[in-house]
Amino acid sequence: MSKEKLHILFLNSWYPSDILPNNGDFIQRHAEAIATKNKVTAIHVITDKSLKNTVISDKTINGVRTMIAYIKPKRTKFGKLYQFYKSYFKLISLSDNYDIIHVNRLYPAGILAVLLKLFNGKRYLISEHFTGYLKTQNKNIGKAELFLSKIIVKQADFVCPVSENLKQNMQMLGMEGNYKIIPNVVDTKIFKPKKKNEKTFTLIHLSSLADNHKNITGILNVISKLQNHIPCFLFYLIGNNPFQYQNLIESLKINRKNIKLIDQIKHHDVAKYLQKSDALILFSNYENLPCVILEAFACGVNVISTDVGGISEYFPNNFGKLIDIKNENQLINEILNLYNINNLQKNEMHQYAVDHFSKEKINDDFSKLYKSILKRKQ
Repeated sequence: MSKEKLHILFLNSWYPSDILPNNGDFIQRHAEAIATKNKVTAIHVITDKSLKNTVISDKTINGVRTMIAYIKPKRTKFGKLYQFYKSYFKLISLSDNYDIIHVNRLYPAGILAVLLKLFNGKRYLISEHFTGYLKTQNKNIGKAELFLSKIIVKQADFVCPVSENLKQNMQMLGMEGNYKIIPNVVDTKIFKPKKKNEKTFTLIHLSSLADNHKNITGILNVISKLQNHIPCFLFYLIGNNPFQYQNLIESLKINRKNIKLIDQIKHHDVAKYLQKSDALILFSNYENLPCVILEAFACGVNVISTDVGGISEYFPNNFGKLIDIKNENQLINEILNLYNINNLQKNEMHQYAVDHFSKEKINDDFSKLYKSILKRKQ
């Protein structure tokens, strides 16, 4: 392997698996971006209640060697921790010699990175996406986790949150380190503008559909009221079990012609639904930097979102509107403004995504950090 092509070990607290197919899919997309110019091995451990013995899956997925250990549940917390870390070390032993460790979701995988640095001299950086560090959400972080997290961050060569806002929230928790912001990645060859053939005004929301996070109830309240202003429109509600909102939809008397409920879709199909939409609606109570907003920009689709987390850091003024949390009046007014004046700059929006979030850009950003770390070792 040439010196230009490095081997990066992705050490993941979250990662897609057969048990949780969408868990940390944004991490997988980072790995795939880096694998376009480097060798990447991604490892992860997850419990599988159906197993009696550990099973290791070793596959190459979109250019990334992906090793996942499926382990049986343990009755005690100590037994679970022992089994998890034993399995992680097993996966590491099966990896080829690597140059740098790339930790994703610093706790608990970062504990391994600290040990590997201490005993094997392996350096590491961290990517962080966790909304649990936000001021409104961090009350559930235990003292032991916070103590260890501070050590993990301090020992890292670089810490790469996806937004400045997340960095500031981590620092407020006492996590002092060498920070470098690197956002989420978008495959701009899949997510690109396409001529919208349908004449119907179309809105879309894609997410986990967790109400306390994404405020689906608030969105549906607005969709109900929108029927009084726009006679014919279509709203796609896409994500994990949208049918859980069926009773609410009926109580709000939302016309079935105006709404379509679609269960979880494959990532490449997200582009197809965005491309036939006029606007993406995100009404979240908290966020970091949602991938779907960046993907909407890449497709040349306007976004109406609450101004939370790091969203405003990557939100040009002419790409949509930012509104206040839970402000349903603002949401409906901005939808109506868009309906009456839809002045899209599709090519400009796509180019912005290419310049900031494309695989090439994210790979370059991380590769510069990797090489900087290796120079320090010499």
